[in-house]
Amino acid sequence: MFTLIVAFLSAIICCSLTGVPATTSTPNIIIMLMDDMGWGDLGVFGQPSRETPNLDTMAAEGMLFPNFYTANPLCSPSRAALLTGRLPVRNGFYTTNAHARNSYTPQEIVGGISKDEILLPKMLKNKGYVSKIVGKWHLGHRPQHLPLENGFDEWFGAPNCHFGPYSSSDRPNIPVYNNSEMVGRLFEEFAINRKTGESNLTQIYLKEGLDFIVRQNQAKNPFFLYWAVDATHAPVYASKNFLGKSRRGRYGDAVMELDDSVRQILSLLKNLRIDNSTFVFFTSDNGAALTSGPYESGSNGPFLCGKQTTFEGGMREPAIAWWPGHVKGGTVSFQLASVMDLYTTSLALAGISPPDDRILDGLDLTSALLHPSDTLQDRPIFFYRGNEMMAVRLGEYKAHYWTWSNSWKQFKTGINFCPGQEVPNVTTHVQTEHAKQPLIFHLGRDPGEKFPLSVLSEEYLDALKKIAPVVESHKKMLVPGVPQLNVCDRAVMNWAPAGCEKLGKCLKAPQSAPWKCDWPH
Repeated sequence: MFTLIVAFLSAIICCSLTGVPATTSTPNIIIMLMDDMGWGDLGVFGQPSRETPNLDTMAAEGMLFPNFYTANPLCSPSRAALLTGRLPVRNGFYTTNAHARNSYTPQEIVGGISKDEILLPKMLKNKGYVSKIVGKWHLGHRPQHLPLENGFDEWFGAPNCHFGPYSSSDRPNIPVYNNSEMVGRLFEEFAINRKTGESNLTQIYLKEGLDFIVRQNQAKNPFFLYWAVDATHAPVYASKNFLGKSRRGRYGDAVMELDDSVRQILSLLKNLRIDNSTFVFFTSDNGAALTSGPYESGSNGPFLCGKQTTFEGGMREPAIAWWPGHVKGGTVSFQLASVMDLYTTSLALAGISPPDDRILDGLDLTSALLHPSDTLQDRPIFFYRGNEMMAVRLGEYKAHYWTWSNSWKQFKTGINFCPGQEVPNVTTHVQTEHAKQPLIFHLGRDPGEKFPLSVLSEEYLDALKKIAPVVESHKKMLVPGVPQLNVCDRAVMNWAPAGCEKLGKCLKAPQSAPWKCDWPH
């Protein structure tokens, strides 16, 4: 099935216009990061409803990365990895409260992005870039952790997930910021109708992105736009013009609106005649949240399980690079690539040397982008869940050193990260160590991770001989960062964000009573 999909996507984009690789100084950079969108949600990757014509066209004009991974199967750590170029276990976006637990930044989290990390927008300032984030931040909501304190020049969006609505006495609704001050709260000034799914947030985020591009083009500034929209994260939403349009239900409505938004952004670049000087990359923060299905989740295509897991469905992402005149249209790169590579690659495109006082996990993908006939870089992809390396991919082989979907306790309450996909001894509900005899899959033949190689086979022994020293070296050299996601406290919630006085939206915070956060997954 997987080979058929690859053949299909290669055929569908073969007739596109050909770009000519060239060099340019300080190209604009746009990273479009979706939320909980799965590998199988795009028509170009085989989604049968074929409701992403603009993303499919973007792929036809650019380059697909079928082997593109996030750095963690959950939102906050994956975003921290993108903006730092480092695994969450290095940049501190993990927990040590329990073994191999996913963690993120809910309202009660005390921590956030470490002051010791150097985020991408801060590095880009070295070449005069103006940077803006539109949408979800999710790297900490306390003042010192917010975007403008970490290199961004502008921000419009929310610091946390759009959960709610909440009672203001028990838990405040999430604020929406314009730069350093809130301008309202979700479910209040920025409505999301939980019953109908109607919300104008995607249209607001689109307008913010378009306006930024126009302003920076007029000012002749190189710019970085981090467009981190969240309509495909439950509770899923779409604007009135898109509700009820998709064959896939409300989730499909949200995808169609995002697809149309991509069309408008790329069209603006063309109309401004800056498409040849703007590098655009589209991807997602983690796999589709199958536990929110069937009404509010996407598709991970042929891959096993989804968000929260280190199986392929949790961490392999849709990915498209677009840069007319530089990235050859209609191409597919089978380079193993990671969201962390966007950090290193963006710096390379801007002509900026990466920081040399820390280990970076991202590779520079410019060779794969600009010279697709070159030999692929041989590199591992590490699959982490909290403080544990669960698996590693090297070439076509993936070795699981630990397996776990979720606990029996959580599973019995109806939380299922692998609905309809249980694989005996693989999607285990007890944390199971395989260090002495890892489960190894050949992902070319078995992308669904259903048939582990026989440990007695020559193929298994040859694969393990290559993988084992890579894992040993990685663990030996790893210096974990200080965990930022261990402590919770209701007093640090969004009770009184900056700007609340002007709006009369300040709420009284309870007394501080910190506790050790409980991360069940």
